[in-house]
Amino acid sequence: MTEERRRMPGPGGVPVFSYLEGVRDGRPWAYAIEDVGRGAADAITSRMPGWAVSAPVDLGQALLDRGARLLRHMHVMRCDLPLARPVTDTAPGGFLIVPCDRPPAEIFPAWFAAYPPGHPDHRPRDPEKALQEELVPLLGGEEIGPLLPCSVLAVRDGSPGTGEVVGGVLVTDSNRGPWIADVFRHPDRSPRGLGALMLSVTLARAGADGLDGMGLAVTEGNPARRVYERLGFHMVDSAMTVVI
Repeated sequence: MTEERRRMPGPGGVPVFSYLEGVRDGRPWAYAIEDVGRGAADAITSRMPGWAVSAPVDLGQALLDRGARLLRHMHVMRCDLPLARPVTDTAPGGFLIVPCDRPPAEIFPAWFAAYPPGHPDHRPRDPEKALQEELVPLLGGEEIGPLLPCSVLAVRDGSPGTGEVVGGVLVTDSNRGPWIADVFRHPDRSPRGLGALMLSVTLARAGADGLDGMGLAVTEGNPARRVYERLGFHMVDSAMTVVI
């Protein structure tokens, strides 16, 4: 079902931008902003206090200049699957790449540990709330869209149905098409390079499923961007998410 776009009126009632509305971290969230006109920053600042707003960089900077707080500066990347460049298809000894078919409680420890203090995507969170309000809806298809079969997990010391989950790539069927919602790896329980391997397997499975491409977002300053570029992703857009 297509989401209904909302329009924000400016002076004289003329719309100055359109957006989709959702919820982010418990806040009302305006995202996918389009048709930005003069007065958009002032309209957002005056009419959306307390909202999270994801906007093009120029508008995001204008909101920061008006006192907004930056949550994330991100770059949207896309991989055209015929052009993907898998780096390897062999898991290191003691690890397996398997379908994403584990319950949220088994995936949570690696997912939560993947963004420690100092990581560009780290933010303080209550573990139980993060599980119930973030990971469970994401895996259940309620956050972005249904999870696609090309999603994978990495497990150690076990057969495909057992073993500890130490990483994963979660791909959703979003309103922007196939979208990698998360790439995560437990920093202490898995080897470096496992993220690139999981992505390689995901891209291969997506191609075999008939998908022609997929996108993701990477935070400014995240070194994972180099891995994505090595695998064939290229930048198509940049945006800022701020709190008004």
